[in-house]
Order: sequence, then structure tokens, then C-alpha cells
Amino acid sequence: MEVNNLVVLAFIVVLCLLFITKIVRLRKHPNLDLPPGNLGWPIVGETFEFMRACLEGNMTKFLGEKMDKYDSRVFKTSMFGDPIVVFCGPAGNKFLFSNENKNVQVWWPSSVRKLLRLSLVNKVGDEAKMMRRLLMSFLNAETLRNFLPKMDTIAQHHIMTHWEGKDEVLVYPIVQLYTFELACCLFLSIEDSVHITKLSSKFEEFLKGIIGFPINLPGTRFHSAMKAANAIRKEIKMILKKRKVDLEEKRAAPAQDLLSHLIVTSDPSGRFMTEMEIIDNILLLLFAGHDTSRSVLSLVMSYLGKLPQVYEHVLKEQVEISEGKEAGELLQWEDVQKMRYSWNVASEVMRLSPPVGGAYREAIKDFTYADYNIPKGWKLHWNTGSSHKDPTLFQNPETFDASRFEGAGPTPYSYVPFGGGPRMCLGQEFARLEILVFMHNIVKRFNWDLVNPDEKFKYDPMLEPLKGLPIRLHHSNF
Repeated sequence: MEVNNLVVLAFIVVLCLLFITKIVRLRKHPNLDLPPGNLGWPIVGETFEFMRACLEGNMTKFLGEKMDKYDSRVFKTSMFGDPIVVFCGPAGNKFLFSNENKNVQVWWPSSVRKLLRLSLVNKVGDEAKMMRRLLMSFLNAETLRNFLPKMDTIAQHHIMTHWEGKDEVLVYPIVQLYTFELACCLFLSIEDSVHITKLSSKFEEFLKGIIGFPINLPGTRFHSAMKAANAIRKEIKMILKKRKVDLEEKRAAPAQDLLSHLIVTSDPSGRFMTEMEIIDNILLLLFAGHDTSRSVLSLVMSYLGKLPQVYEHVLKEQVEISEGKEAGELLQWEDVQKMRYSWNVASEVMRLSPPVGGAYREAIKDFTYADYNIPKGWKLHWNTGSSHKDPTLFQNPETFDASRFEGAGPTPYSYVPFGGGPRMCLGQEFARLEILVFMHNIVKRFNWDLVNPDEKFKYDPMLEPLKGLPIRLHHSNF
């Protein structure tokens, strides 16, 4: 216990010294015209205020109050031990997305960096471009279309196993079984339900510690997350070792999943990813590839339960697709392209309730934005809440209206659930397919009522329902 107390004390002292160093640096430049705002308390800044807003589902309110008080274009705060400038609205999004490797580069809080080590999250410049290109050569639409029948099979089996015969279900934990199984299958060819469940429980621990102060002491979220991440890496490493042998002996195919693809594919210079790079990127994509989609699908189920007319329109579209197929025929690429209204619904859900609140950058040189000076080394943040509900961009922004995404859709840089620019979400197409495949299968089998129609959602770190989103199931007439 005494050792632990000394470690905590040392950690606090280091943070204090870092904070003082930053303040001294600022005071050396008293005429620096920084964006308006409040750096909050020493060390912690406004971290707890921000995290409280996330846990209460009030991130948009947190941002809106500061935009009203300081500047609607940009303001400063301090979180996770660093001064941060928050860029707001389409102009702010455009600036950050368009200035990668010019004025800014990717940055994440220390907890993320330590947990995701050698993955794309921590790569910048040419190294990031090469790694992204390797990953996207599997995660592009042309490759993923070949997995659609498999995705449809998994969705059907999931619904038969976990939904059929039930009067009431908890959507959030059950949908996670679907999204995680899908990710395990496409990325690692894991299909054994026991193995998937074992990995899934570790990911729950990993997820809860990914955003926050990186205090690696027993009893903290971060400590549990580190243990879980190491256990997951160990599992992936065992699979990787066996896969290499299977590929050499022709028992596995180079294109069967993401793991095989990364083992056999090099960048243009002939360089292959190291084993640890492959493992850390698989860890990243298993996390990102299933958890954001779990959040979106839970939200879709919530909105469809509240809006029967929207549900009926989605059902009509999906039934028409099924009626054009032979009995038992699985979904194909052309079927998904017909799900335009269903994807507009999912898009409007992500506008109203984005599963991820935003992301971070770092200033790699001094620059000026909106007549303010942004110092080199400062952290930068863009947030979906600053544009998704702006009445100047979306008429009646609190109203659900899937027609917003017809034709040309929203104003550029106003709708950013997947980010934008060179760091746009790698799994955007994968997410689109797993969401639409699930919607296709669930609405044809069931309609449902929400047990708690006013249930709140919180960011922890993804958007999730406070009570798991219980619903009462009724068999569809189709």
C-alpha cells in the first residue's frame, strides 16, 4: 500500500511539473493572442467537467455553453493534462481535416497511445500513409463485398440464437455479440462462440479504460484495460503464429481475412508490417470495428422503436429487396446498394446521436486560425456536437428527418460521424455493411416497443444506453 501511495504521489508531482512548465512557457509570450476560454484547475483542467458531461449525455451542451461564452469558432480549455483548442463547426472541421501533416498531426490522450502502441493511431506522416494504405487494401468496398454473404449468415444465426423466442431483450449487450462476432470472423477467422465470448469480455475491460488518466495501479480502469489489452495481444499472437504456418503449408488463404492479408502484403517499398504492428492494428480494428457499430445499432433500434412510420418505411424497403431474391438466397452487393432509405435513417441517427464525440490533433508548428494564435505543441479537438445540431446547418436540428441525406445531402464538413480528411475512419465501409445487414434481418422478423422510451444515453467512451435498452419483441407480419 505504501509503495502504491508513493507511485501515485510521484505521478502527481510529474503532472504538476509538466503543467507548471506549460504555464511558464505561456507567460514567456504575454502578447500571444490565444483563443478565449478557461484552462481550469492545475493539471486536471476541465477534464472532470468534460467527462461528467459525457456521462450525462450532455456533450453538446458542454460545447454550446463555451461557444456562446467565448467564441463560436474556436475556444481553449485544458484536459488530460494538456491545453486544448477546440475547433467548432464546418470551418473548424475543414481546417483540421485539410491540414494533416501541414499544420497538424494526429494526437490522442496518453491512455489511448499506451493501449494501442504500434497501431495506426500512433503513426504520423509517411509511416501513417503506408500503414493506412495496407489496412485500406482490405477494408475497401471492393474487398468487403466478397464477405457480404458471410455477414448475412452471421446476422441470421445471431438473431435465431439470441432474439427468436424471447419476449424481451437488452439490445446493447446482445448487439455487441453480433458486431464482435462479425469482427472476429472477418479479421481473424474466429468462429468458435466460446473463444469469441472469452475475447469479448476482455474487450469490455479494455474499452472502459481507453479514455482517462493513465494511472496504471490496481483498482484503476486503466490498469484493468492494460491487463485486458495484453491478454488480447497474447491471443492474437498465438493465432498469428499458427496462421503463418498454415499459409506456408497452404491450409489458409491469403485473402481469407485481415490477418492473412497483413501477413502476406507489403507496402510499395517491399516492407511488411512487423508481428507487433499487425497485432496492435488487429487490436485497434477489433475495438473500433465492433464497438462503434454496437452503439449505432442500439441507437437505430431506439429510434425505430420511437418512430413507427420510419420503421414501416425501412421494413418496406427491406421486404422489397427480399421479394426479389430466391428463398434462402443470401445478400449480395447489389442488394445493399438498394438500401438507400435505410442508410439515410442510420445517417440521421448518427447526426442526432453520434457514437463517437470527436477526435484530437496536435499543432506541429505555430499558426493562426480565426485571428488567434495557436502555439506549436498545443492539442486540438474537433467535436461532432459543434455542427450536427447547428440550426444554421440543419433546419429543426432536433427533429428526426432522414430526407436530409437525399440528393447532395448536408453541407460539406457539417456531418462528420466518421471524421474526415486523411484520418477518416478506416472502418466506414465495414460499419455501413454490418449496420445495413443487421437492419435488413431484424426488421423483417420483429417490431418492438421500448421498455423505457425516455432512456438516456451516455458517452463511456462510446455512446451507450444507461439501462442497456430493454425492448419488447413482436414478430413482424412479413
